[in-house]
Parts: sequence; C-alpha cells; structure tokens
Amino acid sequence: MWWMMGEAGGHYCPKKTDDFCGNVCGQESSQVTGMSRIRCILRGLDVKTYIFLFAMIPMCIFGIYLHGQKISYFLRPLWEKPPKPFNVIPHYYNENVTMENLCKLHGWGVREYPRRVYDAVLFSNEIEILTLRWRELYPYITEFVLLESNSTFTGLPKPLVFSSNRHKFKFVEPRLTYGSIGGRFKKGENPFIEEAYQRVALDQLLKIAGISDDDLLIMSDVDEIPSAHTINLLRWCDEIPSIIHLQLKNYLYSFEFHLDDSSWRASVHRYQSGKTRYAHYRQSDTMLADAGWHCSFCFRRISDFVFKMKAYSHYDRVRFSHYLKRKRIQKVICEGADLFDMLPEEYTFREIIGKMGPIPHSYSAVHLPAFLLENAKEFKFLLPGNCRRDDN
Repeated sequence: MWWMMGEAGGHYCPKKTDDFCGNVCGQESSQVTGMSRIRCILRGLDVKTYIFLFAMIPMCIFGIYLHGQKISYFLRPLWEKPPKPFNVIPHYYNENVTMENLCKLHGWGVREYPRRVYDAVLFSNEIEILTLRWRELYPYITEFVLLESNSTFTGLPKPLVFSSNRHKFKFVEPRLTYGSIGGRFKKGENPFIEEAYQRVALDQLLKIAGISDDDLLIMSDVDEIPSAHTINLLRWCDEIPSIIHLQLKNYLYSFEFHLDDSSWRASVHRYQSGKTRYAHYRQSDTMLADAGWHCSFCFRRISDFVFKMKAYSHYDRVRFSHYLKRKRIQKVICEGADLFDMLPEEYTFREIIGKMGPIPHSYSAVHLPAFLLENAKEFKFLLPGNCRRDDN
C-alpha cells in the first residue's frame, strides 16, 4: 500500500509503467545510465512525435546552413560593441569663400604656400572609378602613385589591367609613379595577408616617388574618392591634425543608391619618415565631415562584378555559386539589394532593422564629381535611372 510504503521510507511512483521505467521513477533511478533514461523517454513518444522530430531537425539544420550568416549578423549587437565614436570636425566650404576664411572656420591657420600631396592606391580593375578619382583630384596632386599586382588578394592570377590601359591616363603621366608586383599565389591563405603584403610594397613605392616629411598622403581605396576642395583645404591650412579620417557619402553600384554617410576608412596623413605606414584601418579619432564619395561595386560591366566578388578580401561572402550568376547580379543591382544576401553590418538592432531590405532609389545628382557630370554620356551607368550594365 502506498501509505505503508511512505512510512517505510519507500518512494511512490504515481505513473503506471513497466518495470524498467518504474525503476527510473523508483529508488534505483540514480543508478540508471543516461542512455537508459533517454530510452525510457523515447518509449513514451508516439509515432506523430517521431515524424515531427525527424522532419523538423533536418529542416532546422538546413535553415541554419542557409541563413547562419544572417543570424550571426542580426545578433551582432549581443557579442560586439560599437567602436568609439569619432571626433567629427564640421566641414565648411563654398567656392566664393577665401581659403583664409575657410581655414579660420576650421580653427586652423593658413599657410604661405600649400603642402605637396601624394595620392597612393592599390589598383585591381576599377578603370572608370580611377578615371573619376584622378580627374577630381588632378589640380591638387603632386604625384599619383599606383601599384598593381598580377594576383588578387585571394591568390587568383589577374592581368595587369592598368598597364594595358595606361594610354587612357596620359593626363597624369608626368606626375605618375607606377609599380607592379608579383603575387605569391598561396592557396587557402587568409586574403588579408596578401593585401597587407601589397600595402607594404606600396610604402616602398612612395619612397621611390619622393615623398618627404610633412607632405600630405592620401590613404584610400580607389573607390573612396576625396572631394577636390577637401584636399585643397588640407594642403593650404596650417595646424591640421597629423592624421585625419574622411567621412564619405556611401554609395552602392552607382550614385543612385545612397546607403549612408558612414564611410570612414579613407584618411589623410602628414607624412613622417619611419613612422607613417600605408594602411586601411582606423588610425585616429578625428574625422572631417562630408569630405567625398565612396562608390562601392560601381562597375560598367557585369564581368567586373563577378571578378571582384571572387577577388577581394571578403570572398568568403560568396557562399553559393549562384551568387555569381549574371542575371542574378543584374537583378540585384537594379533593386539596390545586397550581392551577398547579407544583413547590414551594424551594432544596434535599431540600425540593423532600419537598413534591412533594398536601398531606396535616389534621384539626386547634386554635389557629385564634376568630371562625372561633364562626361555624363560616358559615365551614364553611374547616374540615377541607369542600372542596366553591359552583359560581358
């Protein structure tokens, strides 16, 4: 009897079970192995539950495989804090204001003569964007420095694109220092190692170009274009910061898709021998507002999109082969969607949710590089309303 068992110190099990499961409920349960407990639980499940488990578990695994990257990016605010905010310097400019007054508005003095300016880039295949960049900066650059390799950052062989198109840049030839470097072609290596190797080589090329102390050095990718008046301001003003980052308007595919104003990696340095190293990461806490444009994946041809997707340091984002299909890429461009089907790389849930989905179309072509508008027919693909790309 149950009350007698209680008085005798026994353990009452209210469920009707067979002997094996009864032991689990009873005094011997502490001695039963973990596997036996699982067997006991499974024997209590009906056929419908089995079917549900065998269907749902593979679906969940497949879902994580397909969307694991999105899940990781969405949960980023839980495991990564936002970087320290920049000290943003307001940017004052009007073509009718004197340089003396512009420098004074920024809290700087004005020089008797401007500093020399060196614009140094690593080049891959961005012929059109390089043209816009050099045309924009041409009046204020002392020396253009360009290095290209026969290898992509991911170790793929590539032609020397600039070398074969050098005739298109005769306007900078008297002020051009060009260099090429052989790739190391190490398969499976982290792409950022090859990228760092090429940036070290660019340091050496700058010395060949004749850079010296207190010259200005622009450090930015080809598609990160400082505005001409920004560089003119920095070369004329005295007491500017030794390192200043440039806040650029962030565009994707063309100037039709304005993503935000948060591009910051471009920087200008007052060169110091033995100290200044060419890099593409945060090097100071100071940033000048509204200083140019960053036009990422702004190519004329679909083939250039495919090449960059396979060549640049974030090749791991090409998780599936169909990402490289030309029809898909064209569709993504016209929609303003993400080539890699990724969520925004932000640090708060509000910013992630606010930027989810395609980038809204912009119909403004105001305050863009002058050469772009003066040659609108040639660079039509970069202007609003012209998302179709050459399919080659």
